[in-house]
Amino acid sequence: MDFRKLDNLSVDCVLLKLENNALKVLLRKRSLNLFSENLPIIDDWVLPSHYVLKSNNLGETANRIFNELTGENHLNKSQFRTYGNANRINSDKDLLWIRSRGAKNRTITVAYYLILPSNKKLKQTEGLKWFKIQTLPELGFDHHKIINDAYQDIKSKINTEPLIFNFMQIKFTLNELQSAFETLLGIELDNRNFRKKITSKPYIVPLEEKRKGQSKKPSRLYMFSNEVYNQVVETDHIINI
Repeated sequence: MDFRKLDNLSVDCVLLKLENNALKVLLRKRSLNLFSENLPIIDDWVLPSHYVLKSNNLGETANRIFNELTGENHLNKSQFRTYGNANRINSDKDLLWIRSRGAKNRTITVAYYLILPSNKKLKQTEGLKWFKIQTLPELGFDHHKIINDAYQDIKSKINTEPLIFNFMQIKFTLNELQSAFETLLGIELDNRNFRKKITSKPYIVPLEEKRKGQSKKPSRLYMFSNEVYNQVVETDHIINI
């Protein structure tokens, strides 16, 4: 395997999850202090990323990042955009960071996103933190735009592809599913109408199990059947809310 990197081609990964009725993104701390009055101190956050190795393709590079973070290979990752604007790396901090890594100022980045369920634990946590996308900290490079583009891509597909179920635990209640839609789309749904539409979908499978919560009446659990969905995908929207 050739471990030399292509110093002008990188992969950035946007990991997303829903937690406490908020959409969150995973960021990595970026720190650099060369103790020079002429050089800026870098103390901000960036997306997890790697330069592409000469013996790897783009998908393999994304898999390497996701595996390092979660300990698993994920088939449901999505490549959604490429960033190659000549001026995308132009701040003093970003230029210093690039030079410290022996990379080129003109870097092309291919971005992927991966949706995780709320109960998914990370393999590593040092230097990593989940942030609400509405209250992001100071970010390096054009990572604010990359995060927003990933979010917009998910919103554009949420009614026609089963992306919503990647946010859910394997077994979920209808209230949890409705809350996920409301959080991602920033809307309020009529509870009765939503339940009627959901329960009419053959790929939303009711279980003989219930989840005890704060209410006196336990809530029935459901699962998403990908096998059934694939049989009706040509004629049926995922929810069509």
